[in-house]
Amino acid sequence: MTLSDGMAGANKKRPALITRWQAYLGEFVYGGIDGSITTFAVVAGAAGASLSSAVVLILGFANLFADGLSMSIGAYLAARSEQDNFRKHQNQEYWEVENLPELEREEIREIYAAKGFSGELLEQVVEVITADKDRWVDVMMKEELKMMQETRSPRTIGLVTFVAFVVIGFVPLLFYVLDYAFGLSVDLFWATSLLTGLTFLFIGFCKSYVTETSHWKGMLETLALGGTAAVVAYYVGDFLEKMILS
Repeated sequence: MTLSDGMAGANKKRPALITRWQAYLGEFVYGGIDGSITTFAVVAGAAGASLSSAVVLILGFANLFADGLSMSIGAYLAARSEQDNFRKHQNQEYWEVENLPELEREEIREIYAAKGFSGELLEQVVEVITADKDRWVDVMMKEELKMMQETRSPRTIGLVTFVAFVVIGFVPLLFYVLDYAFGLSVDLFWATSLLTGLTFLFIGFCKSYVTETSHWKGMLETLALGGTAAVVAYYVGDFLEKMILS
């Protein structure tokens, strides 16, 4: 095998790998959005209450892993439920094809008649579809029940959600960790606000690929949502600190 052959083989594998991970981009984006917003809200609330950096770290990491795990479990269970529901209806369609073939054949005829097929062409379409049970059931699932099979792994969906939540959600805690380890001569909350704001813009940019909308819209929307949550948390923390600790 020549060098060019090896490079060609590598180029064939790379798009497949990229495509595989792109399939989970939505979970990464929404896990990252949730992680960054909720963790920054915790930091903002603690800053509003004038709590120490040590308390911010305790609350932040507790939130980071507890909420991240909760969200990933929810994503896993939702994907599993969707697959189980699909299989239940698919098995029902197989049973109907086996035991009520004429009724199911008539349903195929009605579906394609509604699409504009008629006469001999309609009968040919019905004959081709019903000649193969797998194809027949597949058509019934898509056309009658409007159900598409989820082929992605629920475990991977849960894992990607958790990793995104923890990795992106760690950003609002970064300066507090560095301050705890080395001591920083900066305003921790404002430095965190700036860095987290840039993170909101980044994750919003990624979200625009999932929603297929304007990059600026995705970025500004995420920044606005995250900023609003932080402002609310900050003033709630400030209010409670004055009411309880003063």
